[in-house]
Amino acid sequence: MQLTGKIFVFNYRLAYATYMVTLDKKEPVPEGSIVVASFENPAGGEPLTMERKVFAKQTKIVLESPDVTCVRKEKPYSVTIELKRPDGDLLQTIKTTVTSKLDQDVLPAKPLVIGPAYDKNPEMFKDGKTLVRIKPPSCNS
Repeated sequence: MQLTGKIFVFNYRLAYATYMVTLDKKEPVPEGSIVVASFENPAGGEPLTMERKVFAKQTKIVLESPDVTCVRKEKPYSVTIELKRPDGDLLQTIKTTVTSKLDQDVLPAKPLVIGPAYDKNPEMFKDGKTLVRIKPPSCNS
């Protein structure tokens, strides 16, 4: 696998942030192999992990973390990606960092829209028109 991209994704409309890492498969891997990614938790505590199966015909892999909070601009956060055979033996490890150009406090504290039709969130709009400022959760720097 080769690392081809790494960013923080800030979804302003839905008020969440995630890591996104992309990989290209450069060689065939055994059927049933998996990729395990471990993302530093910007809020502190245990790393956030996710696992994804790698399919034989798949050439690109996109890994998106669970939602994160407390991302700070210009602070590098560590990411470890392991490619494992179906029996669990390690094939490859990639270690990298992801750095944001923005603090997460640019996001609203709650989603601006709700539901499948993206209706305005009544908690966020006064009289259905004016955006209400709600203080985001505090983060230790």
